[in-house]
Amino acid sequence: MKKMSNIYESAANTLGIFNSPCLTKVELRVACKGISDRDALSKPDPCVILKMQSHGQWFEVDRTEVIRTCINPVFSKLFTVDFYFEEVQRLRFEVHDISSNHNGLKEADFLGGMECTLGQIVSQRKLSKSLLKHGNTAGKSSITVIAEELSGNDDYVELSFSARKLDDKDFFSKSDPFLEIFRVNDDATQQLVHRTEVVMNNLNPAWKTFKVSVNSLCSGDQDRRLKCIVWDWDSNGKHDFIGEFSSTFKEMRGAMEGRQVSSSPMFYQYKAKFNVLLSCLQIHKMHSFLDYIMGGCQIQFTVAIDFTASNGDPRNSCSLHYIHPYQPNEYLKALVAVGEICQDYDSDKMFPAFGFGARIPPEYKVGIQGVVEAYQSCLPKLQLYGPTNIAPIIQKVAKSASEETNTKEASQYFILLILTDGVITDMADTREAIVHASHLPMSVIIVGVGNADFSDMQMLDGDDGILRSPKGEPVLRDIVQFVPFRNFKHASPAALAKSVLAEVPNQVVDYYNGKGIKPKCMSEYESSRTLAP
Repeated sequence: MKKMSNIYESAANTLGIFNSPCLTKVELRVACKGISDRDALSKPDPCVILKMQSHGQWFEVDRTEVIRTCINPVFSKLFTVDFYFEEVQRLRFEVHDISSNHNGLKEADFLGGMECTLGQIVSQRKLSKSLLKHGNTAGKSSITVIAEELSGNDDYVELSFSARKLDDKDFFSKSDPFLEIFRVNDDATQQLVHRTEVVMNNLNPAWKTFKVSVNSLCSGDQDRRLKCIVWDWDSNGKHDFIGEFSSTFKEMRGAMEGRQVSSSPMFYQYKAKFNVLLSCLQIHKMHSFLDYIMGGCQIQFTVAIDFTASNGDPRNSCSLHYIHPYQPNEYLKALVAVGEICQDYDSDKMFPAFGFGARIPPEYKVGIQGVVEAYQSCLPKLQLYGPTNIAPIIQKVAKSASEETNTKEASQYFILLILTDGVITDMADTREAIVHASHLPMSVIIVGVGNADFSDMQMLDGDDGILRSPKGEPVLRDIVQFVPFRNFKHASPAALAKSVLAEVPNQVVDYYNGKGIKPKCMSEYESSRTLAP
């Protein structure tokens, strides 16, 4: 027992778990100029990928929408990143020409990249640099990134527009309209806030409802002017102007409040030719991760450990499961790193511990140290088998998460930690299980132990486009984070925990806010936030 305790303490001390407070959140807006396709006869379909460097490795953070047939794209998708004054946060913006509908990068052409630090963007507020191609050769294309600090208002607004009797700009068919909304800044410049989808061959379009933060829409100033332009989309990128109008968030909000009495939508008229109607405006309170945790939401942590034969005989010092008297193996280090943090958000600290690839029943153990001791005590009794099938474990946890949805409350959020040494052998079933789980209060963390080829695992993390089931159904939310442990062997303390858990707060918030579920009991905590200066 003393040795087990020493190993647990050694793993915890080696990783040195800590949390670095986020100073603020920053929104990044991106635009490019003069980008060209490899094929000189056609224009590219650009998309910008934002990557962040962590311990020498580049990880994808987010990506913009794809803009078809455009050499000077202005992207409406924002990048929201945490800003840490005390850290050098290295960013890389990559521009790719994505011609396929599935938005994958495998067959996309690389058009150029730009590296900088978040501090450089924040200090200059607007950073423009040349895009470098392979070999760091600079061409005529450039990228501009604009930074804006998020105000204290995290609320977002849901808007829906439609139009009537638009001008027909096409000879052989009707117009293909889309709507752009711009925020007019204090210096009279205009910032794109949102671009709707194109409604093909329709003079009376109803565009899809969209969500945008109040900060992005009007910088928290409800009297700020908003300029809205209706275009007729053309495949050559030279869109035809149909008309425009202006308004403010205050005017829109007032009209929609009055609509509750009159039951008629607010409309804007352009030169008596056509009307644009605001048919929906709803303001949603954005609750934070702390709102849910302090409101009583519990993190239900489950761990699953790979006991397949490929790990090697635990009695052999070359085995990934080898128990050294004082030095924890990679499984133990990963388990302690993630579990140490998660156990603080679970009141009973009863963690289901599963093994796969060997015949052992699930055990509920108190605390991470209890799981560590159970892991070590069961190893001598096991005969390792295979294959590496993880879909049944995801389905098991998803069943509990599904039962939680019946409460309609933010009571329990489930985190499944899977530690495995090999490539998943039931990939199709695993994709199906993840797509199903993306509709539930659940996140999946996969840590790859050892030196296997984990390239296929990136598919589960959504790093090569949107994860889909074998039937083509996309995930509702990105709930999977995959990290190879070998990337953190020589990293600074707590690097693994920080990497794999970084997305969890946003995943919790996205699920509950998306479902319109408020924190259980805000009481004094919410009152203190509301009344604070």
